[in-house]
Formats: sequence, structure tokens, C-alpha cells
Amino acid sequence: MKNEDLIVASFERAAELCDDLTPLVYDRLFADHPDMRALFVRDTDGSVRGEMLARVIEAILDFIDQRTYAAHLIQCEVITHEGYGTPPEVFRLFFSYVANAIEALIGADWTVETEAAWRVLLDDLDFYVTHPDQAATLALA
Repeated sequence: MKNEDLIVASFERAAELCDDLTPLVYDRLFADHPDMRALFVRDTDGSVRGEMLARVIEAILDFIDQRTYAAHLIQCEVITHEGYGTPPEVFRLFFSYVANAIEALIGADWTVETEAAWRVLLDDLDFYVTHPDQAATLALA
């Protein structure tokens, strides 16, 4: 199975087991970075977190397929989130929190192959997070 298929399959399995990954992902973020909780003080019903996670998942799905927009979106959002008070290092880790939440949720369905596929994805995403200057990365697209 291709990496893209393994990642999609992990999302699908997680969706079968859980209606909403949002609390799982953000609990991990807040456990490691309690200072980030203050940025969501007005998100009393979790809808902002849910929308943000939905956009992350959509970006991941684009990134592993057509890459029509995800790489540029990630680069833009690194800068935007820094303006909100989210350091690039924390933004970078968010993708791994998604993977970790899925891994914990799907348990034995998280295979060595799935782990390897996510590792490749996280490394590829990391490049765009750590290189937010689109002019510098345009030649690589």
C-alpha cells in the first residue's frame, strides 16, 4: 500500500472509532504547551479548534495527493500563527499531535507501515513549516 493510502486509511479508521479528534489533538497540545490554551480562551464551545483541525486534515489530504495548495497554506499559516502568539516550533508539532492522536486511537491498526508513512509525511510537512518563505521554496514545487 502506498504511503498516501496508509495515511488516508488511518484517518478513516480513526473516524470509525471517534466522532471528533479535536479534543484528543488539543489535549496533547495543551499538555505539552499549556501556554497555548490562553489563545483559545474565547473558544468556549471548541468550534474554533474543530475548524482549525478540519483545515489541517484537509491540508494533509491535499499535501499527500495533488498539493494544489497545502504547501503554500502551511507556509502562510506559520507566519499568521506566529502573529497570534504561536511559535513556529509549536505550529510544527501540531501535525505530530494529529498523528499521535490517531495512533493512540486506532491502536493495533497503527502498523509499522503506517508509522513509516506518517514519518515521511511529517518530515515533508516540516520542510514547509521551517521554510515559510515561498520565494525560496517556489523552485522546489
